[in-house]
Amino acid sequence: MSAEVPEMLDAWRMVAARRGFEGRQPLSSLPRLREALFDDEGEVTFALDFDRDALQVPYVELRIEAALPLQCQRTLQRFLLPVSMVQRLGLIRDEADEAALPLGYEALLVAEDGMLHPLELIEDELILAVPLVPVKPGSETVERDWPVQADEETRANPFSALAALKKNH
Repeated sequence: MSAEVPEMLDAWRMVAARRGFEGRQPLSSLPRLREALFDDEGEVTFALDFDRDALQVPYVELRIEAALPLQCQRTLQRFLLPVSMVQRLGLIRDEADEAALPLGYEALLVAEDGMLHPLELIEDELILAVPLVPVKPGSETVERDWPVQADEETRANPFSALAALKKNH
């Protein structure tokens, strides 16, 4: 395992060498993810392992741990969403190769030169982990019947004018 993760690496060489990397990265250094966060305090801990499985499918396995600061859409308060994931990405050279991947693999289309950005992979997985509507666990739902005013109800009914015409005839 290497403690320092390069900015770019050759995926096919890493698979051939069966390399692994571990690291930590501040959330503030992930610009696309920052847009979805309440603030950028905290860090992500990750590991990348390149190898081939029993069927000789090249892959990179990502292990990611983070606490993402989000804004609860129910209470509008900051909360930390714990993220702990293991994702296996099957490395493919062509989109047609995706169908041949075993069950449980996500496809990762590698550029012709074989180079990829490991931190972008981490950032992509964290972006996918952010819920569409973040809600703090344990916060109470607001369920209440709001009374509708009589004038609003008649205004909202587009057929009320037709009913008045029908009564006149």
